[in-house]
Amino acid sequence: MENSEKLTNSKEVIAYIAERFPKCFTVEGEAKPLKIGIFQELAERLNEDPKVSKTQLRTALRQYTSSWRYLHGVKAGASRVDLDGNECDVLTEEHVEHAKQALAESKAKVRARRKEQAEAKAAKNGEGKAKKVRAKAAKPKNTKPKTTKLNKKPAETTRALTADEVKVGKDVSVNMGSGNMPATIVEINKDDVRVRLNNGLTMVVKAEHLRS
Repeated sequence: MENSEKLTNSKEVIAYIAERFPKCFTVEGEAKPLKIGIFQELAERLNEDPKVSKTQLRTALRQYTSSWRYLHGVKAGASRVDLDGNECDVLTEEHVEHAKQALAESKAKVRARRKEQAEAKAAKNGEGKAKKVRAKAAKPKNTKPKTTKLNKKPAETTRALTADEVKVGKDVSVNMGSGNMPATIVEINKDDVRVRLNNGLTMVVKAEHLRS
């Protein structure tokens, strides 16, 4: 990094100190256990560096040493290193167990968080499906009544009787206004005609009301 702009976050700080001290820090793979008190050593080396402050260094180191790849490197038989990669103290059993515990707790937190996120997502999806079901159920059905076509009988065509057709015994239809009723002429008078309906009743009508 050639420019002198101040670093803005821990990721950039870790990348910077890994570039400055490659035998001690790394941004990939398993990290080496660091010398106890390395912060002071690091702060002194970078005291005049405008890119990074002590506060940033402390925060970045805390993030670096709590990462999974660093905790994996804290294992039995491994040695701590200084800024120049020189081996210092061998890790104690206490430090190794502490790292194992910290790693297990960190992974458990991640699993719990992922499970919570998955449950929240499933609940959200379930709620969305329930809303769709309710919306589908609430959709009004087409209740438009079906119209059935009635087979209408063709209107009967009738005509008025001629004078010659008006005679006793003639089967005729009597125009009753609302329809024609079948009947038989039983008596002919001067001004009207007596007919007998099919139901046996007789009635007097004008000849002009008779139809063939």
